[in-house]
Amino acid sequence: MSDPLHVAVALDQTGSHPGSWRAPGARPGELTTAAYWQSLIAVAETGLLDLVTFTDAFELHPGPPRTDRAAGRLDSLLLASRLAPTTGRIGLLPTATATHTEPFHVSKAVATLDFVSGGRAGVVLRTTPDPDEAALFGRRRFPDDPAVLAELADEASDFATVLRLLWDSWEDDAEIRDVTTGRFVDRDKLYYIDFRGTQFSVRGPSITPRPPQGQPIIATTAAHAADLPVIGRVADLGFIAPRDVDDAARAVTAITEAHRAAGRRNDDPAIALVDLFVVLGDSRREACERLAQLDEWAGSPFTPDIVPVVGTPTDLADEIEQWLSVDGIGGVRLHPAVLPDDLHAIARDVVPELQRRNLFREAYDGRSLRGRFGLPRPINRFTTGKAGVA
Repeated sequence: MSDPLHVAVALDQTGSHPGSWRAPGARPGELTTAAYWQSLIAVAETGLLDLVTFTDAFELHPGPPRTDRAAGRLDSLLLASRLAPTTGRIGLLPTATATHTEPFHVSKAVATLDFVSGGRAGVVLRTTPDPDEAALFGRRRFPDDPAVLAELADEASDFATVLRLLWDSWEDDAEIRDVTTGRFVDRDKLYYIDFRGTQFSVRGPSITPRPPQGQPIIATTAAHAADLPVIGRVADLGFIAPRDVDDAARAVTAITEAHRAAGRRNDDPAIALVDLFVVLGDSRREACERLAQLDEWAGSPFTPDIVPVVGTPTDLADEIEQWLSVDGIGGVRLHPAVLPDDLHAIARDVVPELQRRNLFREAYDGRSLRGRFGLPRPINRFTTGKAGVA
């Protein structure tokens, strides 16, 4: 393998299909238990996957066909910290909705996760113009105007910038803990960040020491074209949803141009992963029958907003290899239709097929999550007199 393939999995309740909660192997009654999520991550680790993301949102879906989503959703940041000590090597990326949450609180939560996990933390920043979600807070209203998407993307860029500044607001050796002198922290190694943006201002410093990775992984999801420049400007990972390989190439170009315009270094890349919706079976016919049954349980055909792969593990491996042919695509994030069924198939059948093709690792190494993606531990910007996005 010249460039390692990265494979992530999105964990979303009982699965990414709205009818998944009715599948025989699903466990909708256990969604609020740690044991349920521990079991999923254990499966993902047997497949040597790079990371899992925890889907999160401020959305309510009262009534069928999505009664599972109305049953309750755990806070993904808190859930990831609870699960971290029970995991060994896999990366943990909870979701934070940048549109409605405060970057100061998210920064310390992700820093805490990085400490608890031993350097395997990150965060997926999400934006939303959904008026129903906004109504839960009552602070903002969004016009039915495409321009609002660009505004939310700019806000997400500010959000990520504040996270990075706060993580650097402590030097690595700022903690003294000298019992003799009674000095716990060297105040000269803590920094005000004094950030002012259109939606928030943050003075800092953080109340949490600099994380083990220095900068935990920041990922963003490109739900709209306006989100692509955010990946290039401020993210380490970008989850993209191209329609085909040509569309993927255009997305990579947009990310690369934004990366260059932001003045980011070549050794600080923004890595693109393609989102794929997955329904697996021992044959294509079986996979199609599974999807038809899920649609029936949901009450209507489900059309994902990402590329669907309905077929065998070999079909999925072929699909992954096709996306890797696009220069700038570093891997995929798989969205299992049903948990844990499709996750088991990924770990048991898809990963060995990728290994046979010499596309995927045979074992975890001891590196941090940043190291796994070839990202160096960044130097603290305040110690070098630099500002802005690392």
